[in-house]
Amino acid sequence: MTVFTRRGLLKTAAVAGASGLGLAAMGRIGGWAASAPEPVVLRTAKIQAKLMDVGQTNNVLTYGKAGMPPVLRMKKGEPFAARLDNAIDDPTTIHWHGIRLPNKMDGVPFLVQPYVYTGDHFDYAFTPPDAGTFWYHPHCNTLEQMGHGLTGVIVVENPNDPEFDAEFVLNLRDWRLGDDGQFIDQFRPRDAARTGTYGTVRTANWLDQPQYDAPAGGLVRLRIAITDVTRIYAFRVDGAEAMVMALDGNPVPERFAPDALLLGPGQRMELAIRMPDDEGATVSLRDVRGTKPKVLATLRATGNSLKRDVRDVAPLEVNPVAEVDLGSAQHISLSLSATAENVPSDSICGSLGYSFWAINKVPWPGDTPDPTAPLAELKLGRSYVIDMENLTPQSHPMHLHGMSFKVLSSSTRPVQPLISDTYLIQPNEKVSLGFVADNPGDWLLHCHIIEHQKSGMTSYVRVV
Repeated sequence: MTVFTRRGLLKTAAVAGASGLGLAAMGRIGGWAASAPEPVVLRTAKIQAKLMDVGQTNNVLTYGKAGMPPVLRMKKGEPFAARLDNAIDDPTTIHWHGIRLPNKMDGVPFLVQPYVYTGDHFDYAFTPPDAGTFWYHPHCNTLEQMGHGLTGVIVVENPNDPEFDAEFVLNLRDWRLGDDGQFIDQFRPRDAARTGTYGTVRTANWLDQPQYDAPAGGLVRLRIAITDVTRIYAFRVDGAEAMVMALDGNPVPERFAPDALLLGPGQRMELAIRMPDDEGATVSLRDVRGTKPKVLATLRATGNSLKRDVRDVAPLEVNPVAEVDLGSAQHISLSLSATAENVPSDSICGSLGYSFWAINKVPWPGDTPDPTAPLAELKLGRSYVIDMENLTPQSHPMHLHGMSFKVLSSSTRPVQPLISDTYLIQPNEKVSLGFVADNPGDWLLHCHIIEHQKSGMTSYVRVV
């Protein structure tokens, strides 16, 4: 049976519903049963938005009628439903980045679902098993659609979380705009073959250096998602004590200060910040990477000091991710490299026309009608370790769909045993990532610098 024929059955099944998807074991992925909530409607739209002082930018993409895609709030362990209504002149899907959900809800066109044509819709339904900060975006014509605005943040709430005096969510992204405020080409081939093509306008929540008020002496939870297609950040907080509580939707084993912490596209961070005592004092979140550091956003202290202590913030509850059994784990070798093949496959969701990158010597853009063979076929419930080596001079934020891994070791630096779905591998680094194959289906593994993904650095694993 061909992949195309097998996947052709998904459209009827997915539109009809997603019942019977539950997995009982802890660490397995909860599905959606008959008692579905009213779906959140996410209707794609082409709008104008003010991203520069020169005036409105045309052809900005969003979900809704105006402004940035909404922050979606879900609750850990409770069913969630959304309907994607496609009103733009381009096929699209939604991928729920970092959420461990049933395979048919993953939003990868033709690998797991048909794409959604103009005027059509698709119903997504799942139960998020993990609390934390995640995000959503298309997995079709990604460079164009994400680059023009279709990226939103997800907050999965846990009722057992510690209380804060304020919470803010930041959606960090660039825009490729000319001096007139209109879009320019999304990529340049010479840059796609290197670090990727950077944007010209940098924003947080579609604003230049937004400022938010928070109680003086209070505790702030700052949720940050990098939804950019290219940029790697080095974060620093000035003006207040700040501690990293969670990365990529999971609590860190030991909290630490974000002292030039490197995070790439697709990654998320949660900070606990103790505001200054003096009214009017400001706290700045900065990107200090490269030759053009940038203040991303600021917090301003207001009112009388609450005199809180950041050390009073209780630990976040650990998510129910299955523990990898290193004694029985099977190892999977994986190498990231450039490729000289330069013969791109025809893509169903837009092609860059180049193949610059490869995984295990195979360049694949990740959205062709006939996928390459999987990197590996994994047995459901078994432990695995990906031994990944970066043979390139560039960094790559490598994202695994559908499952979470533990960072076990790095050849270049000490690492905490973080649970994550995206790892920023450095040039010439070797890293070991352990996980339990507890979610059946075909799951992408790809670089989240979108030009790298679309020009070959994509593959997938099959869990059966």
